[in-house]
Amino acid sequence: MDNTHDIYPAAGPIGVFDSGYGGLTILQELRFHLPQYDYLYLGDNARAPYGNRSFELVYKFTLESVKALFARGCHLVILACNTASAKALRTIQQNDLPNIDPSRRVLGIIRPTVEHLATLTRSGHVGILGTKGTVASRSYEMEAAKLSPDLTVTGHACPMWVPLVENGEAWSDGADYFVEKDISQLMAADPLIDRVILGCTHYPLLLDKICRHLPDGVGAVTQGTIVAESLADYLRRHPEIECRLSKGAGATFLTTEQSEKFTDMASLFLGQPVKARHIEL
Repeated sequence: MDNTHDIYPAAGPIGVFDSGYGGLTILQELRFHLPQYDYLYLGDNARAPYGNRSFELVYKFTLESVKALFARGCHLVILACNTASAKALRTIQQNDLPNIDPSRRVLGIIRPTVEHLATLTRSGHVGILGTKGTVASRSYEMEAAKLSPDLTVTGHACPMWVPLVENGEAWSDGADYFVEKDISQLMAADPLIDRVILGCTHYPLLLDKICRHLPDGVGAVTQGTIVAESLADYLRRHPEIECRLSKGAGATFLTTEQSEKFTDMASLFLGQPVKARHIEL
């Protein structure tokens, strides 16, 4: 009898999770830089946004989604959500994975971003624009303190930015008002900032407006390319994980919301329609 699959489990897609649609910007960069792999995207759109929810609820929802991706064959899951990375990743890695399956992996997007911060700034002062939950968690500051203690990191919450994007208002004059207001408040908190991290995966859709309102000499940094390059490096260093990833260059989309709504919204982030399947968590 062939017991190969007991030793080498069937290969599966890379799971990509977000509470909403913003993680599609991460998925897009992953597929551009690592096109050979299969991807399974899950958006918990029915319960989004996570930004204002408690740590306990974000952890509960994120764990349910991770388990759903594991159940569909994923050996590696990327939390393409800053709020989930900030509020749930560490607990899942330390407390849940050992009991679920120690051979599986869940990775976030905050640490890879922080690892690049020191190479992105000349002044040593970095700003973080994110949701209320991400900024309140101080995850960027804590990671920077461990990895690059000389950096000064200042966070600012932008509660209106996600609704602007998801309501199709990213190109409106109203979006200009809120973008300019929040950037001004961030720069007033630390005028020495010379790099601003877009610490929410929705924010790349506001990139043109953000760059327009940043002071001269201050640059904006999106996370997609950083996360993709970091994942490529991770897979080179962990062949035992890489060999468990299927390579069919495909992408499948799941949502907890109505699939038709997901298809319409996804076109905003990907520039093309996709077909999604509804699931219950």
